Amino acid sequence: MITRTWSQHCGSLALPATMTFRAAHDGWQGSTVRAILDNPRYTGFAFFGRWARQETLLDPDDVAAGYVMRFRRASADRIVRSRKPAHPAIVSVEEFTQAHLLRKSKSAGGLKTARKTERAERPMKRPYLFRGIVRCTACGRKLEASPRARGVYYRCPARTLAPGSPALATHPPTVYLREDVLQEAVNGWLGRLFAPENRDRTVVALVESQGTNGAANGREAAKARLAKAEAQLSRFQEAIKAGIDPLALVEPMNEAQAVRAAARAELEGTPAPDALSAAEVHAMIDSLGNVGEALADAEIESVASLYRAVDLQVRYTHTAHEADVIIKPVGRVNSARVRGGT
Repeated sequence: MITRTWSQHCGSLALPATMTFRAAHDGWQGSTVRAILDNPRYTGFAFFGRWARQETLLDPDDVAAGYVMRFRRASADRIVRSRKPAHPAIVSVEEFTQAHLLRKSKSAGGLKTARKTERAERPMKRPYLFRGIVRCTACGRKLEASPRARGVYYRCPARTLAPGSPALATHPPTVYLREDVLQEAVNGWLGRLFAPENRDRTVVALVESQGTNGAANGREAAKARLAKAEAQLSRFQEAIKAGIDPLALVEPMNEAQAVRAAARAELEGTPAPDALSAAEVHAMIDSLGNVGEALADAEIESVASLYRAVDLQVRYTHTAHEADVIIKPVGRVNSARVRGGT
């Protein structure tokens, strides 16, 4: 990941050593409630193996082009649930089940009853470069495009915040950001970043900043739980061989087996840390094509497709009139963070 801080007021800006992003909570929006009712973890139990990793070739006719890794929902027989609650619950199992049954009943009648209470995506009259890309740091929500006579703006209105949200205390009535000003700054930075004379330095920065500590720590913790559970089961088996009544060990053996199953499912569902070499990063950047030509193209669709290819994200702070621009252009290098220069 490469980041660049840009200011509306300054042509050049001294960058801080680290970037901090703090988004105020936006109350209980409808999408938040829906996410809770769609995730069984909020019932207090631990679930493992809900997603299965699949590797798909980028081009079936060209194996050398490599593959892309995706996560898909696993079948019900692959999902493991803890025997006891693992953390405090937000919703009860009964409420969670009732919500799912209610949603299924609404979709059972076909198009006449499906999605009546959910907002459908509105068709766009024209494409917007930064649609779904810019977020407001005051509330953490995505800014919406708003065409005006003098150009396109991206805005975050406070009236759409949930009543009682802490963000209302500091959020202005509306936050605006001009598209053309942001586009000029972003395109200039991307052009310099992927210029032939700077490409080697960009590759080195990405390779050196690959962060795999979080995934590695998670896998190591799961391995430790698995080893401990297997050691306990071995001791129980030895105790039974020594003459201990098996009925006295039924409950602890069931708990150890549940821990072992959960740890195995977590290891299967968590991808192993996979750092890329400089050659792989070079190949992924080369797959983007001529970045300079794409940025110079007057077609909005061409520039927007490049933004999506590098996974461009913008965090806009209205109080300082600054935007943190973040890209993740090399597929699996999605946890690296490099501070861009001026």
